[in-house]
Amino acid sequence: MLIVDDELSVRDSLGKWFHEEGFQVSTAENANDALTRLAEQRWDVALVDIKMRGTDGIELQRRMHEIDPGLTVIMMTGYASVETAVAALKNGAYDYVTKPLDPDDIAHLVKNALAHKRTEQENVRLRETVAEVARPEDIVGQGTAMQKVFNAIETVAPTDATVLITVARAIHHASPRRFHPLVVIHCGALTETLLESELFGHEKGAFTGAQYRKKGKFEIAEGGTVFLDEIGDISLKTQTDLLRVLQEREIVRVGSNQPIKVDFRCVAATNKDLEKLIEEGKFRPDLFYRLNVFRIELPALRERREDIPLLVDHFVRKFSLQMNKKITRVSPNAMSLLQQQAWTGNVRELENAVERAMVVAEEPELREADFVFKTTVPNGAPKSLEDMEKAHILRVLEQCGWNQTHAAEILDIDRVTLHHKLKRYGWSKPLVETR
Repeated sequence: MLIVDDELSVRDSLGKWFHEEGFQVSTAENANDALTRLAEQRWDVALVDIKMRGTDGIELQRRMHEIDPGLTVIMMTGYASVETAVAALKNGAYDYVTKPLDPDDIAHLVKNALAHKRTEQENVRLRETVAEVARPEDIVGQGTAMQKVFNAIETVAPTDATVLITVARAIHHASPRRFHPLVVIHCGALTETLLESELFGHEKGAFTGAQYRKKGKFEIAEGGTVFLDEIGDISLKTQTDLLRVLQEREIVRVGSNQPIKVDFRCVAATNKDLEKLIEEGKFRPDLFYRLNVFRIELPALRERREDIPLLVDHFVRKFSLQMNKKITRVSPNAMSLLQQQAWTGNVRELENAVERAMVVAEEPELREADFVFKTTVPNGAPKSLEDMEKAHILRVLEQCGWNQTHAAEILDIDRVTLHHKLKRYGWSKPLVETR
């Protein structure tokens, strides 16, 4: 860590504190010293004072990034100049802190910055590794219905059009924005307050529990793509805020009144009929038309059953690698069973079914017995939806050895939701008897 400040007391106190936290620390009292140290050694993060004698922090930041474009810079200021801090952010600073400095706040910010930097480095390596795999032509499907989807993706990917679709990743990786982040947010899984915080970020103290400033998804996705999954589930208030962001291309963090310009491409997805929600007064028509610049209808799985074998083979290869299992094929009876299912949950339901089967399957193939589709009780009477849900959750938990994190992933719900369901059903992990 490189600390740049013309006040000796600041350099000494921060240097001592971060050294005790295990950081390798160097300090500089002016821009020339800082640039010399940067030329001599690579640093992960630099804390730079904005107002310094001689060359100020804004200019120093620019010069530092000329030497090391990957350097994470956090600005420090003793002046309540939001405009100056925002200018620093526009020039590439990760964030800023105000004096008097709170070591805990700075430590939290530095750790987040380093985690963000590691993620960016990992993303670069991943993009290099999976560049070919991520092409839209590798989406599984060969029928006429899917060919229309491929053609639509090819048409819209080079543009910045807002898209209403469920194949967001393919569009992102085929677009000029593919070297910037793809940020995904599941709108239906969060309350209104949490969703606004996730989308737009918040300032320290904006609400109970907001102990630190937090960037929102639109800021994190700068230059890339924001994928809003289940857009039909957001409240009317959040719809209003989202519409303003799409129109103005700027966000305001919760607890602030300072607009921040953002550059992103928006892809939204839903399994709901938005036109019907508009008629019911549950979805803003102006937001719908703003989102619906280019629309791709992904055909239901039941309308393209010829793709089921391809999808199953794809998922078997995927989960074989993840689970380190040598399952290479699916028995004819099992494939026949899968092709007969209704698949009201479409591809995601099929993927979950294959994953559940892979958990219990024995090498080298998936068999019919590995798939469980129970919809009736033994006497033939229809089950209630809750009974079906309980049976399904119990099967998955048993297959996962009651690992709730893994079970929640298979069930496609968050871990908190699963915990609440277990509490409601009065279930707990079985105790293992020891002798």
